[in-house]
Amino acid sequence: MTAKQILVIDDEDDIRKLIQTCLEIMGGWQVLTAKSGNEGLLLAQTAQPDAILLDVMMPDLDGTSTFQLLQVNTKTKHIPVILLTARGRGKDQHLFARLDVKGVISKPFNPKKLAAQVAAALNQ
Repeated sequence: MTAKQILVIDDEDDIRKLIQTCLEIMGGWQVLTAKSGNEGLLLAQTAQPDAILLDVMMPDLDGTSTFQLLQVNTKTKHIPVILLTARGRGKDQHLFARLDVKGVISKPFNPKKLAAQVAAALNQ
């Protein structure tokens, strides 16, 4: 069985590397990374990952806009998306609830629990 592939879209290098390490070592994922929404959209179309972990707060094209573009593209709309956000509390919960995402993981996240959180969100 081949490892499942996840695309991590986050503009922060350190966060991307940390997530990649956590998911590869503890989750057995094959991790692809993109440092912007636009790069992530292109990679999602070509690589067809099993899931996408998407940062909400990014310059240029933010996570919400990236998600909406993934949803209108027939090549990417089937890919489950989990949002990664430092704003997962309060008023933003209503916004995220309206989006058809698999889950929301708050930053800062616990590196030891990240793979399990991703797996739990995808298995709902």
